[in-house]
Amino acid sequence: MDFIAFWQTLPLHLDPTFITIFGEKMLQRGTDLSGAGFAIRYYGLMYIIGFMVNIALLKKMCRKQEVAVFESEMENLCIWIIAGIMLGGRLGYVLFYNLTYYSQNLGEIFLPFAGGKFVGISGMSFHGAVIGGTLLGTIYVLIKKLDWKECANAVFFVAPLGYTFGRFGNFMNGELYGRQTSSAIGMYFKDDPTVLRFPSQLFEMLGEGILLFAILCAFRKFSLTKNLMTPLYLIGYGIIRFFIEFYREPDAHIMLNSLGFSRGQMLCSAMIILGIAMIPFFVAKFAKKEV
Repeated sequence: MDFIAFWQTLPLHLDPTFITIFGEKMLQRGTDLSGAGFAIRYYGLMYIIGFMVNIALLKKMCRKQEVAVFESEMENLCIWIIAGIMLGGRLGYVLFYNLTYYSQNLGEIFLPFAGGKFVGISGMSFHGAVIGGTLLGTIYVLIKKLDWKECANAVFFVAPLGYTFGRFGNFMNGELYGRQTSSAIGMYFKDDPTVLRFPSQLFEMLGEGILLFAILCAFRKFSLTKNLMTPLYLIGYGIIRFFIEFYREPDAHIMLNSLGFSRGQMLCSAMIILGIAMIPFFVAKFAKKEV
């Protein structure tokens, strides 16, 4: 098999389950074909790894006094943010992408069971996660009387590395794949094994994750922009995701709007506008602090 054939058929051979416990065997790699046991999927595992990486980096920044927050406070802040991410991500998916369905099936919003079996919660919105994490994080910052802008700059600076793992989890799940293509870079996915599609999950992992983190690292080296991580993150993510959306398959029940844009592109446009609007507030805040 040549490399192109290997690449294009790779998703067909991937098992979204990392390990299964309490199935036919106490512990086995991959999916239990009998359907028994409790599956630990790569997607959930990537969430955990992403959170751990972000927390470790933020604690390191605290130790190096790059952010004026104690490590214990940062750990607690992260717990509040993670709770907000999970809650906001789910509610964001419901509100932004499938409100009609869930308004008639309220019990399915948070219950991970169907037909008496554990099936997990399907559907999370990145933009909802940002809103939820920011809201709960802000509540904690206000309670503890911490510097909101300084905390926000630290959190948004490390954020791209966290969901780099999440996008890899999307790829392992064979979900959120791209639009049809005849390009050699296309891949066959299990949900549509006869059509080549862009691996948009990998585009997002590299673009919204690794590339955006590298860009923020570069800006962080300059005195004029080192304290603008929050607005630069919003602008950078919005721009990168906006263009990647041209390769990602739109949600079947939403598709594109009259302008030819996806729901994700409209939400990213709002992120870009918000990021630009926030720049003067961060500039004024830190200019005053350094005087």
